[in-house]
Amino acid sequence: MDMTAMVDFMSNLIYPLQGIAAIYGLFLTILIFRRIDQKRFRSQAVADDFVNQVRERLQARDFDSVVQLCDSPPYWSKAVPQLSLIAISNRDQPIGKLRQLLGETFEREVLAELDYQMSWVNTVVKTAPMLGLQGTVLGMIAAFGKIAGSQRTGVDPAKLATDISFALITTAVGLMIAIPLVMCMASMSAGIGRLTDAVQHQIGRVLDELELATAPRKKI
Repeated sequence: MDMTAMVDFMSNLIYPLQGIAAIYGLFLTILIFRRIDQKRFRSQAVADDFVNQVRERLQARDFDSVVQLCDSPPYWSKAVPQLSLIAISNRDQPIGKLRQLLGETFEREVLAELDYQMSWVNTVVKTAPMLGLQGTVLGMIAAFGKIAGSQRTGVDPAKLATDISFALITTAVGLMIAIPLVMCMASMSAGIGRLTDAVQHQIGRVLDELELATAPRKKI
């Protein structure tokens, strides 16, 4: 395979590879946003309603009822109810150790997965412009190759313009993929931060109620 054929072969791969990068980046972005939305409450009012229901059941020391509430359809996919289940199952542990356990579980089961997916979005953000740069290099190689052979065959301006256009378009496409994904990554990072803050606050309230419910009752 001579150099011209190799350049043509590699050039034909640029657009498909950029398309794959764009689709994969979009897929991951949708997946992360859905995951964040799945793990948090829709609003503060919904969160307060859940915590209030847990408080009522814990005040009655009805732990089985709390488990049923956390496992009910409105709550079984949310982070706070699932952490509450772990807290109920380990209510004999000291409250400090329980807080540490829930923090580690949230980080391992939720945040680690989101960070892993975010790292792949970041990979797409870096790869898309690099593919565009690769297309630019290949387009310029093809254009200079035609100029180098102009003494024998002459240069067709249309073909030369096609190579230069390819070089510029691939760069533009790479940037068009990367720039929206950078903005989405900023939005996703903010969403993860809000999720973390909300979970820490809400599970802290649940643990406070659990600590009161499991404390020995004073004898009269």
